[in-house]
Amino acid sequence: MRHLLLSALPGLGLLLLAGCRGVPTAEERLSRQQVAAVAARFAVSPSLPVLEPDPGLSNYLAFALLNAPAVRAAYFDWVAAVERVTVERSRPDPVLTFQADIADVVMAVMPGLMQEFPGPGKLRAAAAVATAESRAKYFAFAAAVLQTAFEVKRTAYQLWLLDEQLRLQRETLVLLAELEAAARAQNAAGKVTLQDVYRAQIEQDRLATEIANLEDSRRPLLAQFKAALGLRAGQPDPPLPVRLESTPLALEGDALLEAAFRRNPRLQALEAELQMAEAAIALARKSAVPDFSLGVMADVNASPVMARPLAGMSLPIWRDKIAAQIARAVAGRDAAAARLSAEQLRFTVDFALKSFEYRELTRTLALLEEKLVPKARQSFEIARAGYLAGQVDFFNLLDAERTLLSFRLQAVEARIRREIVLAELSLLIAGLAPANAPLLDSEPGPAKPAASGPRMATSELQVTPPSGR
Repeated sequence: MRHLLLSALPGLGLLLLAGCRGVPTAEERLSRQQVAAVAARFAVSPSLPVLEPDPGLSNYLAFALLNAPAVRAAYFDWVAAVERVTVERSRPDPVLTFQADIADVVMAVMPGLMQEFPGPGKLRAAAAVATAESRAKYFAFAAAVLQTAFEVKRTAYQLWLLDEQLRLQRETLVLLAELEAAARAQNAAGKVTLQDVYRAQIEQDRLATEIANLEDSRRPLLAQFKAALGLRAGQPDPPLPVRLESTPLALEGDALLEAAFRRNPRLQALEAELQMAEAAIALARKSAVPDFSLGVMADVNASPVMARPLAGMSLPIWRDKIAAQIARAVAGRDAAAARLSAEQLRFTVDFALKSFEYRELTRTLALLEEKLVPKARQSFEIARAGYLAGQVDFFNLLDAERTLLSFRLQAVEARIRREIVLAELSLLIAGLAPANAPLLDSEPGPAKPAASGPRMATSELQVTPPSGR
């Protein structure tokens, strides 16, 4: 019985150790709190909002941000990275050992337990690398959220543009039918030849073909909209928003650029990668620190029981290996810094280009809606009255009709293109998430200063979104 109890002691020790827990770092505890704050919205079967067209895009955005596979994949990548912090800061598992001396009979039976202890600071350095990686994964998740919101808005705007184009083309087709009737009446009165009738018919046939092409383009656009919402091909088509909902953007000029440098998830992810590279250098320098192992074995066959303590220490003697590990980490840090600097340059240029495009489209839209379209409509009415009076030929009447239709279509396209650029500025560049986005209110991890990088002088960006459709 005595030998049985002694033999069972290592197993009992293992059972006790199985319930042990490590000591989490402060950053690890904060990361887990942040995951818990977001996790409730990403259940296995999330409660999705009902898609209703009347409220605008808000419920479509909420639906997509919970249902889109890209968002969910990025979220679980972030969760996995946070769990990795616990793995990296934990000590290696203890090892159960067994040794026996056997001649003609069993001379000694020595079960034991061995524990490895990484060198001082190694676990903390490894946890710092994993923590920085989890920050980068969070910003990748934030980027996926913003990209999904942008795709929902972009495809919704394009569907709205298609509907407006179809409406204008159909109105013009009705107008051409009226012009054909007028041409027939003029021909019957002997004022014009039958050529005017044929010209009206040719214009109607051309426009009817364009309408058919536009109607045919609805299916791929609707497929893009469903994909942005995370709906599969076999699922029913969602109802479409009935009004144009603009993207709010309260900041202007340099204030918007400063906010964009602070909030843009691409820049924040690269900054986190730079922090990860810095932590990797500290970890690489710890490779010159030896690791230790301690253990004990007990000869349960001896009387009294004999204990055999064991101790070991690794010998980091390969100096070239250690130097290469440090040099690799330093090169990784320099590469991360260069990527961040390159992204800051590209980001500044993108911001300047999109700001200019927004201002250009705003001026173009004002020109079309306030001057060109009204004047083209007046020109067409004058041409139609002149044609009925026999003062204007049918060719000039058709030219006036085409000009009016072209300006009306350009105005609709400019409005939608401006909304898309505004959404891109707000979501993808400035990083201003929608109100219902499943993101943290503040950045994960410890506070850090705003990104410093190259700046480009920008003209003031005046943002006055339209009220709706």
